[in-house]
Amino acid sequence: MQLRPYANTRFTPLLEQQYGDFEAALFQCRVGTQRFSRGDTILEQGQPVNKLYIISVGRVAMHICAVNSRRFQLGEVKCDHHIFGEMEFFSGNACQWNVVADDDIEADVICANQLQKCITDKPNLALFFASALAYDYEESMEIYTNRVLHSIAYNIAYDLWHRARQNVFLDAFDKVEFEAERFGTSSRVYRRALNTLIEQGLIEKRGNQIHICDMARLEAFIS
Repeated sequence: MQLRPYANTRFTPLLEQQYGDFEAALFQCRVGTQRFSRGDTILEQGQPVNKLYIISVGRVAMHICAVNSRRFQLGEVKCDHHIFGEMEFFSGNACQWNVVADDDIEADVICANQLQKCITDKPNLALFFASALAYDYEESMEIYTNRVLHSIAYNIAYDLWHRARQNVFLDAFDKVEFEAERFGTSSRVYRRALNTLIEQGLIEKRGNQIHICDMARLEAFIS
């Protein structure tokens, strides 16, 4: 979740008014900083979470691995005061995702026990987490639902259309194997789906970049 309140939620006006108090309370639970080099794991799937991380600047990627070794990439985040470990903080469960640094990063470390006491003493602060987690949940569920219910070609087309229309929280990757995992498939299947869209004249590749050739036809394809 992002530290700053998301725009256009039910409680955004109230949260904006109280943001200074929330930020101050959160950083009172700060116990230091930790540096991560590119490729380092910040949070590991299956580990207990006893501290949260606030990353002000830098890129991180998130993925989950199944017992059959298949990997699903959620995407890459360009951090702007993002908090990681907040879901596990509330659920008390082990870490669900691997969070990996894509840049050299310095993170503020928040003690989970101190944060728990802080929220217990000031329960109104939990509204910041509740509002942000609900927003992130809806966005994630849209991604998962599309991946399950639609073909790879449709998901690629929809993703390109979505990115062309608005800023998105999760960025795409510039490596084919990671992009394939972002659509829950293999590199071979991903390339085949991509070629289907190219052959229909909907998109084209310029180097490592994919560009929309005809927005109207792409919209017709996904509708």
